[in-house]
Amino acid sequence: MTPSAASSSPGAPGLDIPEVTVAPGDIATTTVTVRNDSDIVEAYSLEIVGDCAAWTTVEPARVSLYPGTSETVTLRLEPPRSPEVRAGEVPLGVRVLPAEHPESVRVLETTVRIGAFHELHSELAPRRRRGWLRGRYRLAVRNQGNTPVRVGFTAGQAGEELTFAFTPAQHPLEPGESAEIGLRVRTGKPVWFGAPVVWPFTVDAAEVSETGEQDAPRPDEPAVRAPLDAEFVQIPIFPKWLLALLAALLALLLAWFMLVRPAVRSAAQEAATEAVQPRPTPAGEQGGAGQAPGTAPGTGTGPNAGTGTAPGAGSGGQGTGGPGGTGGGGTAVGNGNGVDGGQVSQTIDVRSNRGQTKPGTYPVPEDNVFEVTDIVIANFQGDEGLMTISFGNRKITTIALETFRNQDYHWVTPIKIPENDTVTVEVTCEKPGTPASGRQAQGCHEVVNVSGVLRRTAQ
Repeated sequence: MTPSAASSSPGAPGLDIPEVTVAPGDIATTTVTVRNDSDIVEAYSLEIVGDCAAWTTVEPARVSLYPGTSETVTLRLEPPRSPEVRAGEVPLGVRVLPAEHPESVRVLETTVRIGAFHELHSELAPRRRRGWLRGRYRLAVRNQGNTPVRVGFTAGQAGEELTFAFTPAQHPLEPGESAEIGLRVRTGKPVWFGAPVVWPFTVDAAEVSETGEQDAPRPDEPAVRAPLDAEFVQIPIFPKWLLALLAALLALLLAWFMLVRPAVRSAAQEAATEAVQPRPTPAGEQGGAGQAPGTAPGTGTGPNAGTGTAPGAGSGGQGTGGPGGTGGGGTAVGNGNGVDGGQVSQTIDVRSNRGQTKPGTYPVPEDNVFEVTDIVIANFQGDEGLMTISFGNRKITTIALETFRNQDYHWVTPIKIPENDTVTVEVTCEKPGTPASGRQAQGCHEVVNVSGVLRRTAQ
């Protein structure tokens, strides 16, 4: 548009846009007249600028005019029902750009009055809570309107068994703002026995004034919202299963004192009476000292006089049949003197200083084969280093000392070591450990116990 001097002054015909009032969610229209006061044919592009541009359209958005003609275009305003569209006055601008004379661009302005609407959205979680005397809930409320509000909270119940406390009792909310309110529900007295008791109640959130009184409903508000339903389930202090358990325990105690305990006491008394009764001496037994009646001890005149021995008397302590026989050094268990099939256990004690490598050996006796079945290794100081165990020329294992404190090996099929071969334990001491005394040892100390069967090869 290329306006003349008269049309470019304030209030010139065709350049005024009347004020518009619109409610969010509704549609409002207004018009603007574009006139061509130049002497050429001109095309004009119309564009909405300002905060209303997102929800305002121009129909048509481009017009072509002959000199001295005009055309009316329609502005269509459709603000959404959203907290982002705040209530109040908002400026509206229409930019008119001539195609032939872009330097003559004009921006026409007016004011749009956006109406207020009120809407609250609330949620209660959880809807059902269990407890002995009290329960806690969370009430989430959001201001879906386009004006600031102060929200108050109320709870209701058919009776008077419950008390309610909101934290906080009121809360201001800007458009689009949310808040979480705490709700505590409490009963007046506990339920001791029986089934749980269900207490239903309702919770509502509404706008209140600064004095705390609830505002009257507005005509622009939607239908009245139903309050939120919730329940508090009061559980008994002593549930049914506990009562059943107590009854069963009481029945067991009664059964013990009335039936089991008398029977146990009677059986014990019978056993004690039987134990103290004298037993008859079988016919033909000898007297108290093992001799025939009428013969004094040690003075018998029969064939065995003077040669009898008391039952269980030893023969001089030379027996070799039991444990602890004639094995050397106290290390042999059972037949340790080379008798075929004797179980043998030998201990190899190796001591070495830091940086040294020392061996410990056990030689197999001549005319014997040592069948090894078990090895037990003790690194009781926690030394660090290397240990190698060999049976003759066969290396059995090499193990780092720092990886164990006690270790054992077992074989189902014994490893046979012939005569004159040795069980060798070689220890390389890198760092002495710290025993239970708490002081680091001066040197390494390892103990190896080798067990098996020592069999003779020559009869």
